[in-house]
Amino acid sequence: MLVTGLNGTLAPAVAKVLREQGTTVRGWNRNRVSPDDGAACIHELERARPAAVFHLGLGSEAWAALLAGWCDRHDVPFLFTSTAMVFDHEPDGPHRVGDECTARDDYGRYKIRCEEAIAGVSGQAIVARIGWQIGTRRGGNNLLEALWRMIETEGLIRASNCWRPACSFMNDTAEALTRLVADGVSGTCHLDSNAVDALSFHDIVLRMRTLHGADWRVERVDDYVHDQRLLDDVQRIPRLSDRLPG
Repeated sequence: MLVTGLNGTLAPAVAKVLREQGTTVRGWNRNRVSPDDGAACIHELERARPAAVFHLGLGSEAWAALLAGWCDRHDVPFLFTSTAMVFDHEPDGPHRVGDECTARDDYGRYKIRCEEAIAGVSGQAIVARIGWQIGTRRGGNNLLEALWRMIETEGLIRASNCWRPACSFMNDTAEALTRLVADGVSGTCHLDSNAVDALSFHDIVLRMRTLHGADWRVERVDDYVHDQRLLDDVQRIPRLSDRLPG
C-alpha cells in the first residue's frame, strides 16, 4: 500500500493499522520524487505498483488528480481524505454527503478543488471527509494538543457551547479508512464520531478533561455557532460518547 503524508499526523496512524493487518506500507519520498513532476510521479507509480493508494498528504489538486487517475486506469483503490471544512457555517449543518460545499476559507476551498479534480478523473475513488482528530497523547495536529497549547498560552480554554464539531478519535478514523478500501467502497463518505451524539465543543472539552485527569480551566462561551457534524447514511465509526462517556 502507498500512503502519502507519513510525516503528518493521521497517515502514520493509518500505516500502523495497515501494518498490524500484515500489509506492507511504503510512503512517498518527496525528496526523491516531487509531487509537482508529473512524469516522475507516473514513473514512481509504475515502478511501485501499489495495491492501493491512501492520499493523506498535502499537495496540489493536480497531484491528487494524477494519483486518482492512475489508480482508476489500473483498477487500484484510491482514497483521499477531505475535511468538514468544505462546509461553511452558513448555511448551518449538520452537513450531508450531497450538500453543496460552501467553504470560504482557503483550506476548505483547497480541499474542494482536490475533490473536484479527483471526481474529474475517477468514478471509483473514495473521498472521506473527516473532522478534527483527537489524539491520545500530546504532539501533532490534533485536538488534545490544541487544548494543551491553549492552556499553556492563555491559561484557560474558551469553549463554545454553540459549536457541535465534527470530530473523532484518530485511531478510530484510521481503522475506518482502511475498512473503506477493504470493503470496496467508492464515492464520498462522512466519518464523524459526533454525528449522532451532537456534543458541543464545551461538552467535549469537559469530557476530555475528565478522561485525562487534567486541571484545565474551561470557560463556556457562545461566540461560535455551527453545527458542523457530518452525517452519512452509514455510521462507519464508533460514536464519540463511547470514547468520551459523560
